Amino acid sequence: MARRCREGSPAPPFPGMSVDLLTLYKLIVGTLLASAGMTWWESRANPGRARVLRLLAAGFATLALGCGLALVRLRLPGVPGVVGSAVANLFVLSGYLLVLHGIAALSQRRYLVASAVVLLGTAAAWVWVGESMRELMWTYWSSVPIAFVNGLTAWEMWRSDAMRASRTRYIVIALSVAHTLVYATRAYVLPWLTVVYGSGLLGIASSITIYLGVLYSILLPMTLLRMIRDEAHGKLLHEVQTDYLTRLGNRKWFFEQGTRAMSVGPVSVLAFDLDQFKSINDRYGHHGGDEVLKSFAQVLREVVGPGTVVARIGGEEFAAVLVGDDAWQAQTLAEEVGGRFTQTMASRTDHLRMPATVSIGVAQCEPNAPTLAGALAAADRALYRAKSLGGNRLELA
Repeated sequence: MARRCREGSPAPPFPGMSVDLLTLYKLIVGTLLASAGMTWWESRANPGRARVLRLLAAGFATLALGCGLALVRLRLPGVPGVVGSAVANLFVLSGYLLVLHGIAALSQRRYLVASAVVLLGTAAAWVWVGESMRELMWTYWSSVPIAFVNGLTAWEMWRSDAMRASRTRYIVIALSVAHTLVYATRAYVLPWLTVVYGSGLLGIASSITIYLGVLYSILLPMTLLRMIRDEAHGKLLHEVQTDYLTRLGNRKWFFEQGTRAMSVGPVSVLAFDLDQFKSINDRYGHHGGDEVLKSFAQVLREVVGPGTVVARIGGEEFAAVLVGDDAWQAQTLAEEVGGRFTQTMASRTDHLRMPATVSIGVAQCEPNAPTLAGALAAADRALYRAKSLGGNRLELA
């Protein structure tokens, strides 16, 4: 984006095509400022990603300021041209670094040392070139750190675990890679091309960079906002579908996911009910009862595996849907759940050490079996039979 704000009046990229580049400069500055405002406002509504959003807002605002300074870099009263150019370039570079930090913050990573090295190195380069080579530095060499930072930005988004499921991240990667290639070309290829084909290529290169800058200033902020909002929506949806205490699925989620699993077949539905749970609550209080529920949920999840549909469907009632090979081993897995839960509660070292048990009902269904509600009802009947026989046992439907 630094280069998009550089040459004052480059030639149009194609004969007969007239483009008001000053208008494009103003468009870039305006969209970046608007994006900074929207991103900062979003940080107030999304406290979980407030730091990320504030870094991005600061980055967009700093880029806008750098582009604005680039427009007047040679017309600042009492300021040498090399100083104005250096300040504008460093502001633009700082904006890109803040965007990098915002994207890295999605994965709790930082680039403090690298940022300091890049900024100090670029500032030292400006001091070294001085006024005599100001335009060479402005036109070619200052593209190197910008290409480097955009390359890091693309890499950070590519390896971000938080956004791995989001397809829109490829827009951010594509924009950052495009910036990396364009600025690397300006730094390493364009000087040679201008020697061979003449300085007219500078106008074409500047126009391409400016058009890319317009896309960057519009698409990148909108894409990042969309990704973060989708992430927040996904977390909210997960909370709506999750039991707050055990972190298993809730009844609504169980029927949604379990119904899909029923179409795979064969399927087994397991129903669990903790024995004498009311007496546990009476003796140890609701906090003690909650700890027992969480212990059982942990055992259940460990035994049946993370990919199984498991939920807390009532107070002390749980259910699971097993498919494929697990469905054929439903009785064995259910017995392991009951045995491990009893052993876990008996071996606790706190005040909740107790002989806690669970009753289990198992309904095994062939492919194209009845609905999940029907299969669960069959497992419940087996469960009630187990409880009527004294509990702490498994019954088959």
